[in-house]
Amino acid sequence: MALYIKDPDVDRLVDRYLVASGAKTKTEAVRTALLNSIAALEKQETLAARVAKVQRKAAEAGLKPRESDDKPFMDELWGGD
Repeated sequence: MALYIKDPDVDRLVDRYLVASGAKTKTEAVRTALLNSIAALEKQETLAARVAKVQRKAAEAGLKPRESDDKPFMDELWGGD
């Protein structure tokens, strides 16, 4: 399926990418930019993985979740019952 983009801003971006990357055609420029962007996105660590890493480091450091409930404290702060 062909890709037709009729946005002058996108056309200018592709032209800038052509100059910066040395790509010879707009097709090559778009392909390269998309492949690079996809590769970068796939390398990103997920939020779940980052949270798990922080939790693991906290556990290794001996930090544990508090056993107390914060509701009474928060109620006192906010004037609740």
